[in-house]
Amino acid sequence: MTPYLRRRGHEVGIGTVDRLMGEQGLSGVVRGGKHRTTIAGKGGGHRRAPDLLDRDFTAVEPNRKWVTDFTYVPTWSGFVYVAFVIDCFSRMIVGWQAATIKDTAMVTTALKMALWRRDHAGHTIEEGLIHHSDAG
Repeated sequence: MTPYLRRRGHEVGIGTVDRLMGEQGLSGVVRGGKHRTTIAGKGGGHRRAPDLLDRDFTAVEPNRKWVTDFTYVPTWSGFVYVAFVIDCFSRMIVGWQAATIKDTAMVTTALKMALWRRDHAGHTIEEGLIHHSDAG
């Protein structure tokens, strides 16, 4: 509302407009809507994996615990989704992937990159690595 009033020649402050609109029970237009990155499967037949980390995101050596998540960044032409894999020992991003669609391939590509990069850096992945995501 403030830009609208200013374009019409009124000298108004944003705080004043917010206060007056609030007193009248009005709110301005909010562009866009809430954007969800995780949508549960239909039918309730999907079970999440157990949380093997029990919220302990520390590690005594590299390649023992990795955490994964993905988020989105709004851009002028739409959303860009970014998945990343972090080693809990060093807090280093060991794998990532960006895409304009959120799908399983985006997340698995980030994991494949992490496995490839760690192996080629001389940090061989051994049995016992825990890969954790906020979905279980």
